[in-house]
Amino acid sequence: MMPHVLTRSLDRSATMFLIVVAACGVLIPLSNLLLSSGSMLQVPTYLVALFGKYACYAILALAIDLIWGYCGILSLGHGAFFALGGYAMGMYLMRQIGSRGVYGNPILPDFMVFLNYPRLPWYWHGFDMFWFAALMVIVVPGLLAFCFGWLAFRSRVTGVYLSIITQAMTYALMLGFFRNDFGFGGNNGLTDFKDILGFNVQADGTRAALFASSCLALALTFLICRAVVTSKLGKVLIAIRDAESRTRFLGYRVESYKLFVFTLSACMAGVAGALYVPQVGIINPGEFSPGNSIEAVIWVAVGGRGTLVGAALGAVVVNYAKTYFTSGPLAPYWLFMLGALFILVTLLLPRGIIGTFNWWWEPWKTKRVSPGAESAAREDGVSEPDMAE
Repeated sequence: MMPHVLTRSLDRSATMFLIVVAACGVLIPLSNLLLSSGSMLQVPTYLVALFGKYACYAILALAIDLIWGYCGILSLGHGAFFALGGYAMGMYLMRQIGSRGVYGNPILPDFMVFLNYPRLPWYWHGFDMFWFAALMVIVVPGLLAFCFGWLAFRSRVTGVYLSIITQAMTYALMLGFFRNDFGFGGNNGLTDFKDILGFNVQADGTRAALFASSCLALALTFLICRAVVTSKLGKVLIAIRDAESRTRFLGYRVESYKLFVFTLSACMAGVAGALYVPQVGIINPGEFSPGNSIEAVIWVAVGGRGTLVGAALGAVVVNYAKTYFTSGPLAPYWLFMLGALFILVTLLLPRGIIGTFNWWWEPWKTKRVSPGAESAAREDGVSEPDMAE
């Protein structure tokens, strides 16, 4: 039943998106591993890691578009769920170091030995097992989102007020994780990873596998989002976005719908963070920065809110621009450029890239289809009724 639900929600643009993601997930790793370094078609390992990071950002953008584009929940704190998923994976990777650390302690990570921790904190237990860490990647962000959403939505906090408290939440977490006594590495965070599932994280094969896994997770996330927004649940979410009070008066439990989609979105963000960490090699409190959450919202706005494909495209386009401009003389001005981009998109392309394309495409498509429909109707002996009659 589930495969049928996922596949019947696909239209032409969704199918094309999945084909592109699948092609990238297969061809880029094969190009990196099978072709020689002198070949023009060979993708270097550093680009494989960079593209994997873009795929993780695209998953985060899909998570935000699900709640903002289809339910009207503007979260400025989704970077917190992304970072929590990253820390859960980082804790697993730190436990895999064992006695190969600087201080050679088989149990305690190096920063705990340096800070004179007498024993491993209780919340680190279990992270030496991958299945437990993978479970926490989903459970921890999901549990935080559920508790936060239950309090906020039950109190009917909406609009800019909800955006502000989500931003306050991620800022509070950032301050907490910066503390050395919090048990997560303080300002330096978690780094110096060695293995994942027994494979060297720096090896070309591992990098390629992580990229392919990120593409697979992106495709699955997209399918889940499409299944949600094209279902009856999705219609209710759109009704909540457009007229929350009217939807509530019709008898729908608005808070329950918002809580479900907010929790689901947080779990997706956690998965994105978990895939991000082994590819970049570090996770620190800077990932909780409110600026990161705001930047993710800009990705969605640029690509097209309420389109899903646009959200993923916006994440890739904006981050590619960031990579390009921050590696040259324009690096000090990137934030100004990002702000200008957001303003220009808001004024000139309020629907985003994909939304604007769809807005121009639909009338042309209708005009192209109408003559064909009319000729088919004439052949069948059916015609439009004469208004004079």
